[in-house]
Amino acid sequence: MDLLASLSWMKVSDIGTLSLILLLGMFVLLAMGMSLGFASAFLAVATLVMKFGPEFLFQDFGRGPLSVLAQAIYRQMTNYVLISVPLFIFMASLLERSGIARDMYSSLNVWLSRTRGGIAIVTSLMAVIMAAMSGIIGGEVVLLGLIALPQMLRLGYNQNLAIGTICASGTLGTMIPPSIVLIMYGLVTETSIKGLFTASFLPGFMLASFFIVYIVLRTRIDPKQAPLPEPEPDDPAGREKTLLFAGFLARFTLWICGVLLVRALFFTVTGANDVTEGVDPILLGMVSDIPWILGVFAVALLLIVFVIGRERTATGWHMGRGLIAPVVVIGVVLGSIYGGITGITEAAGMGVIAVFVIGLIRREMTFTIVWDSLMRTLKSTGTIIWVTIGAAALAAAYTLAGGPSYVANLIVGAELPTMGIILVMMAIFLVLGMFMDWVGIVLLIMPVFLPIVLKLPVAEIGVFGEIEPRYVAIWFGVVFCMNMQVSFLSPPFGPAAFYLKSVAPPQISLTDIFRGFLPFIMIQLLALAVLLLWPPIVTLLL
Repeated sequence: MDLLASLSWMKVSDIGTLSLILLLGMFVLLAMGMSLGFASAFLAVATLVMKFGPEFLFQDFGRGPLSVLAQAIYRQMTNYVLISVPLFIFMASLLERSGIARDMYSSLNVWLSRTRGGIAIVTSLMAVIMAAMSGIIGGEVVLLGLIALPQMLRLGYNQNLAIGTICASGTLGTMIPPSIVLIMYGLVTETSIKGLFTASFLPGFMLASFFIVYIVLRTRIDPKQAPLPEPEPDDPAGREKTLLFAGFLARFTLWICGVLLVRALFFTVTGANDVTEGVDPILLGMVSDIPWILGVFAVALLLIVFVIGRERTATGWHMGRGLIAPVVVIGVVLGSIYGGITGITEAAGMGVIAVFVIGLIRREMTFTIVWDSLMRTLKSTGTIIWVTIGAAALAAAYTLAGGPSYVANLIVGAELPTMGIILVMMAIFLVLGMFMDWVGIVLLIMPVFLPIVLKLPVAEIGVFGEIEPRYVAIWFGVVFCMNMQVSFLSPPFGPAAFYLKSVAPPQISLTDIFRGFLPFIMIQLLALAVLLLWPPIVTLLL
């Protein structure tokens, strides 16, 4: 007891002082090289010691403040949706090691090779498709660095344009479903993950379109930024290329309509699509949808027979067949979620099976690929789990100490307007994103900020248009993800830079990579401003 009495000086009664000590402690521990998970866990115990005194560690063991930490960790670790995280990482690892991505790049390149800046546009489109398949960002940047960077540098593309395109587009997995960032946000805030996925579609594709528009404008203004490759003797051009692409789309439409027709007929025979009050209709699976599906099927067939021609359609299909496997994976994952077939976790498992089966059909799925993918998944998941445990403990300890109420009163007490409060939060996210991993930010900061946002006057959120109160949590989640999109490129610790550096030629330094980011960071901030000024863009599809 004398020892405990001698440590009484460690007790801090003022929550403001405690908050400052925690903030400084986090930066010091991270600067020392301690991982975020262990730093958070250490500070969680330190917070309880400073709040309740050192004696709480030895009194009522198994009860009291420490039990609250254990309950918070247990609650996070037993959340069923959390299982989807390693499944999506495993799926992305299998995709990265198979030839699916390379074939997709080749097919996209066929159609855009004679377009100014076409390789950069192909890289952005490929990143969008990969984001819709996997939902993580590290593997995309590495894969694009391996496939697209040598191609653009060989053709004489501006180095900054090539680097910025790869890293900015490679981080689109943050915004485009099935984003793991959105999944973690939904877990922490108990927000509908399906609603978050739906709401992030438009902002995600808006950001991707901003990148593509920037590439087109930059290469049109200064053609030296992206020289056109020398034409191949057998390259189709002009109207012929357009017809070949139309043939590919028409044949692909036939396949899609066939699958949808069989699905709708199955639901009709089993009675699963009976109209029931209070139950949402099955997307493209109702009896009323069958005539429309047949109509589209007939139009595609007539185009092939009387306009495009069967031979040209077959050639176009061969040129674009590298896009089929990615579309199948996207259809399995997102189709099972929005078709009401499965939840998020089951959809992730189905995605893994789809990639594995496609790899077997293509004779690319070897034991080595599966084992390497499992090891990478284990390492990545372990990192996320430890950060989750540490951050959950710190969030619980800080809540026990009264931290969220203190921060809320501090922000509200500043008497800022509603948009002023939100802009302060955005600035905090941007600064923290320069130094911390997004997992720690969503686990530590979101339980403090979201309750404040939910209490703000809804009518004062944004400038153009209003959102319904029930969608505020979803809107704030999408805005947070857009903010984290910026953090992946922000110096000094922008993860995308280090991912690309690991596969870039030796002459490209980290300084060169960060220099290439600058225009794309400004584009990301522009997209963030759109979400803040016009919130209804997030809820248009809800």
